[in-house]
Amino acid sequence: MVKDDLLDLEKKLLKKEEKLEEEKESLEKEKEKYREKLENVSKLTLDQAKRELLSEVEKNQAATVAKIIRDSEEEAKRTSDVKIREILADSLKHGAVNFVAEYTVSVIHIDSEEIKGRIIGQGGRNIRAFETATGVDVMMDEEGIIRLSSFDQVRREIARRALEKLIKDTRIQPVRIEEIVTQTKAEVEKIMMDEGQKLAHEAGVYNIPVDLLKILGRFKFRTSYGQSLILHSLEVTKIAVALSEEIGADTNVIRLGALFHDIGKVVEGEGSHVKLGVELLKRYNFPDAVINCVAEHHEDKPFSSIESILVHVGDAVSAARPGARYTDIEEYATRIKEMEDIAKKHEGVSDAYAFEAGREIRVVVIPEKVGDDECILLASQIREEISKLPIPGEPRVTVIRDFRVSAGGGLEE
Repeated sequence: MVKDDLLDLEKKLLKKEEKLEEEKESLEKEKEKYREKLENVSKLTLDQAKRELLSEVEKNQAATVAKIIRDSEEEAKRTSDVKIREILADSLKHGAVNFVAEYTVSVIHIDSEEIKGRIIGQGGRNIRAFETATGVDVMMDEEGIIRLSSFDQVRREIARRALEKLIKDTRIQPVRIEEIVTQTKAEVEKIMMDEGQKLAHEAGVYNIPVDLLKILGRFKFRTSYGQSLILHSLEVTKIAVALSEEIGADTNVIRLGALFHDIGKVVEGEGSHVKLGVELLKRYNFPDAVINCVAEHHEDKPFSSIESILVHVGDAVSAARPGARYTDIEEYATRIKEMEDIAKKHEGVSDAYAFEAGREIRVVVIPEKVGDDECILLASQIREEISKLPIPGEPRVTVIRDFRVSAGGGLEE
């Protein structure tokens, strides 16, 4: 009995399923007829209708989208300056170091004129031996003061330390002077090695060749406009690295570029510190990206990367910090005058004006005496001559030749 009931139920279900399939087919046919009618009425296929609908939506929403874009741009403009200041301020906070303006005159105070006499020695033999051994000039014009003069600040530091030892030792004679100076040189060499390693590690740079560490250590005894070069380099590195982390630049390149950007200032040779620094890094096979940071930090050539820009920004911010640097006005005026005198001594030059802290000089020539081709040669000659002066960056020379002739309508060159 149960079996018969199940068979009847199965038959009923099959009939219902068949009926549903028939209704589904009927609906599909009706749907197709309806679509054909729409296509006939609108003269559009289904795909064409979709495109028309999307196009209409785009047109209706274009004004809304444009408004959103304009609002976004205005918001970006309002917030960008604030964001830039926040990033720079945060970078300064991370890069802040203690600054003390260090003056470059080495002065030793003595208690009596008797000590000064022993330093001079019989017939001046002691002072001559001291100047020969240290390579510095000793000036004793003022009472109770001895001044040591040298463009090389490491030599001046060795001379200062050696002279202080000799004054305490009292046995001042040529042989003893040579011994003390030799000992002091070894002490200063060790100090420079330690300071170079300390600076590199604080900047986050490791595995530097020993010779380069010694050169970095010379920063301890070098100042730029009274600003300690070792502290300046460290701050430039910290600021530039903090900025690079904000914008996603290559931090490794920036660490090296910022650390070595002023290394040319402690390298012996002819030319600007930028040129000397680039040549040094090339000898040690540094990557081009790092060398470019050094070559471009004073904008002597166009920036080649975002890393170069950040090193330049770090250098500018550090140098501009209130109290970080001081300028000897007399020295500045003398340097500017020397540049102008060098230019004016050339034949055909009527006037010259130096500006931009001595980084640029404009030379006005007499057009009847100096032709266009000669201007190119003149600019090169003047640039080569003023490059020997202690000028920050590569000097730029602009020669101006203004030749005018007027007759009737007028001709002008």
